[in-house]
Amino acid sequence: MMATRGAMTVLLFSALALSWLPLRAVLERAFSLHKGHSVKDMETTFQLVRNIIPPLTTKKHKGQDGRIGIIGGCQEYTGAPYFAAISALKVGADLTHVFCTKEAAPVIKSYSPELIVHPVLDSATAVRDVETWLPRLHTLVVGPGLGRDDALLQNVKGILEKSKAKGVPLVVDADGLWLIAQQPSLIQGYPKAVLTPNYMEFSRLYEAVLRDPVDSNDHHGAVLRLSQALGNLTIVQKGERDVISDGEQVLVCSQEGSSRRCGGQGDLLSGSLGVLVHWALLAGSEKTNGLNPLLVAAFGACALTRQCNKQAFQKSGRSTTTTDMIAEVGPAFKKLFET
Repeated sequence: MMATRGAMTVLLFSALALSWLPLRAVLERAFSLHKGHSVKDMETTFQLVRNIIPPLTTKKHKGQDGRIGIIGGCQEYTGAPYFAAISALKVGADLTHVFCTKEAAPVIKSYSPELIVHPVLDSATAVRDVETWLPRLHTLVVGPGLGRDDALLQNVKGILEKSKAKGVPLVVDADGLWLIAQQPSLIQGYPKAVLTPNYMEFSRLYEAVLRDPVDSNDHHGAVLRLSQALGNLTIVQKGERDVISDGEQVLVCSQEGSSRRCGGQGDLLSGSLGVLVHWALLAGSEKTNGLNPLLVAAFGACALTRQCNKQAFQKSGRSTTTTDMIAEVGPAFKKLFET
């Protein structure tokens, strides 16, 4: 009898170990802070993302969970603003508006009837046209498919200034970051901004602001320094691991993704981040345990993008595209934040 009980005890503890170790391994792999933190701390950080997600209820009205604007879309680039806008909807925004050029508008409209498309970005009245919509938008995502046409960039400068004056949160990506590298003062010191550069965009921005090359051996320090130099903006350096900083803390997201690097993944991140920024600011620091809400939003968007990448790659392998990843937004969101 004693031998039987002993065997059962061993089996029980073995089962508990097997059920707990994978969770610990996933947490250690996926979420870490610049300074050493325990698994409990990492799990708490992940819970903070869940805390900012508003519950679904029949008592809400259309638009309450997010009205997101996308600034971008020109003759050459129509996919990027679509990817950002549809990702925002898939994450949970109620409405998305795409402010693009006249030539891009019919193409973007043809991709999906879900999007509200404004063909105004290349007009002489672009700044005024977009400004009239700003009071109705919760977040503006600037850059997907923008291009580098001088006239467009001049309009975007004006839109950025009007957005800051009205306190609209900003997510800046792609050629929006190229514009910021040319004129950092456009965004410097604006606390409601999140920049999402890839490796090349980060290097360009770092050198423009700090007048020094990036130290490739100190990713954490580089992101921290750039954030501080820009007035403690939240910065997401995308890469093998996403490094996120607000100039005070550094978070790292290395949620498992895939080795597929097709174009458009950054647009999925910026669109989903636009929604999470709205939710995080609405929830406030009480729901994020005092952590900068924009850090929590950025962390959640990075994890979600990587999970979408992973799930799509498991199905499609080398042929995976961003369209496949967007199809995974719902299941990935549920897996990470609702189970």
